[in-house]
Amino acid sequence: MRGNVMDMAVGVIIGGAFGTIITSLVNDIIMPVITLITGGINFENWFISLNGEKYSTLAAAQEAGASTLNYGVFITQVINFLIVAFCIFLMVKAVNKLSNLTKKQKEEAAPTTKKCPYCQNEIPVEATRCGFCTSELK
Repeated sequence: MRGNVMDMAVGVIIGGAFGTIITSLVNDIIMPVITLITGGINFENWFISLNGEKYSTLAAAQEAGASTLNYGVFITQVINFLIVAFCIFLMVKAVNKLSNLTKKQKEEAAPTTKKCPYCQNEIPVEATRCGFCTSELK
């Protein structure tokens, strides 16, 4: 039980650090490229002012104390989540593949023969009777 708790704690800590890396990737690399592709559209400044006034940027609306519906920030966070989920999917898939490879290697390494306790000749593991001395095996 303690090993599982430690594994979970390490996973949470690494997941948090991984999340900040992905946030930086989205905010500093992917979103500027999307902004360039879309002709200078900045998702961060997509918002609706709930007091009915027009503001040029989200920062200006927040500075004025206006309540805003920040759907551009939400879009950024959704992209963030999708990238994190995809990366975790790839990592889990790789770990499962590695686990299956090591499991197959262990299965292949299992012995296929054993010694007969009566005549000491090599016989298959599944044998119920020795092919050399015809003794019945348990």
